[in-house]
Amino acid sequence: MTLSTTGWVDGAVMPDRYTQAGEEVSPPLTWSNPPDGVTSFLLIVHDVDATNADGTTDTLHWMVWNIPASSRGLAEHARQGPEVDGMRQISVTGPYYRGPAAPATGPEHHYVFDLYALDATIDVPAVGATVPQTRAAVIAAMAGHVRGKATLVGRFKYSAPK
Repeated sequence: MTLSTTGWVDGAVMPDRYTQAGEEVSPPLTWSNPPDGVTSFLLIVHDVDATNADGTTDTLHWMVWNIPASSRGLAEHARQGPEVDGMRQISVTGPYYRGPAAPATGPEHHYVFDLYALDATIDVPAVGATVPQTRAAVIAAMAGHVRGKATLVGRFKYSAPK
């Protein structure tokens, strides 16, 4: 299974359009060659170079689960809300994509887009618990159901003022 975007080359710097320095819209994502037996997809976008206040988990920029098995992508500027067309979504700040925002004073951050092909749907609501609790519940629910995984990476940090 492969995951790609027309927004940037895998591993390259993300354009400002997809970050908090720009329009902060979700990038267009496409995937191909999923394994047999897929019931749904789950996307986790996280900043692996930043930790939350607890110091143990990375920063969640977007998690979308129960993406239909027939889907082969998510459109640019995905609709916001805790549940959209049966898909559920969260981020560290709400039910929507949260763009990268690594500060100009530090190193570039790596934003990892992990797409999982699952042989089940995830019965975890997007509302009613904290984001860390929801994320943990989704991760626990997907255990034993992963049929495949694809990863895409984008890098970003704010440009220093000139």
